[in-house]
Amino acid sequence: MKTLADIADDDGTFAIIAMDQRNTLRRMFDAVGEEATPEVMAQAKVDVAANLSPGATGLLLDPDFGVPAVRESGQLASTCGLLVAAEPSDRGNYNGEPRAHRIEEQNGRWVLDQGGDAVKFLVQVNALRQAAPGEPDLVAEALDVVRAVVADCKAAGIPSVIENLVYPLPGEEPLAGEVKSEAIVQSAIALSELGMDLLKLEYPGSPQACRQLADSINVPWAVLSAGVDFEEFTEVLRISCDEGGASGFIAGRALWKESIGMSASERAKFFTEQSAPRLDACREAISGRATPWMNATTGAR
Repeated sequence: MKTLADIADDDGTFAIIAMDQRNTLRRMFDAVGEEATPEVMAQAKVDVAANLSPGATGLLLDPDFGVPAVRESGQLASTCGLLVAAEPSDRGNYNGEPRAHRIEEQNGRWVLDQGGDAVKFLVQVNALRQAAPGEPDLVAEALDVVRAVVADCKAAGIPSVIENLVYPLPGEEPLAGEVKSEAIVQSAIALSELGMDLLKLEYPGSPQACRQLADSINVPWAVLSAGVDFEEFTEVLRISCDEGGASGFIAGRALWKESIGMSASERAKFFTEQSAPRLDACREAISGRATPWMNATTGAR
């Protein structure tokens, strides 16, 4: 049976690299004028595994390019756990709003068969959404999907890691400030009641919102980087751990985004001189601050 210990450090904290991007990664290659062929996508993931997995507790990969390429390359460090993204690569929508669903075959057993140590499942829930008469309740739908994922993982004996990204409601401005903080916290509260093993959440936006989060959920959570600059992310980590009881991080683009579009020699230099030191700095930022996952209960900071 797998547990969060398989993707955590000995002290029960998380230093996980996210490289499960598919559509986002394609757009990143497009932005630098390089065609995102399957070979190019796979190589980017192998490079991250080779250079960063030795210093990480876990590596999050997609099943389409990442898992096959990294397994074939043998570049995943033996000390690094493997998380596999199990959400559909193309998500549904209702009048432009994200609508959750799962592919039943992409379940806990499917992840175990790929050598995975944890299932990661992405949803987009804004718990502030109120369903109008005659339209679907997208929040309830998403919670039902997550409930099924959590139950399946428990039956398969593998941890469930649920990632949430909030989104602006129709007719609203892009989420920011207190509105975004409230959406992140309230959505996390609704999700945490489903009993997943770990929540992967956006930074709630302030020390006060972090404290509200810590006082309101009773499952461990890790901070995602959401593409923010590295310097901002390290400060986010300190606040999230000190005030919010976070158990570590699951970081992607903040660590490796500049490598996209580089030549092989440029990438090698970037990972050695910038990316790996960034990972070290993130680990330093949570050292002595992060709450061990096994101690992450309501009010534990």
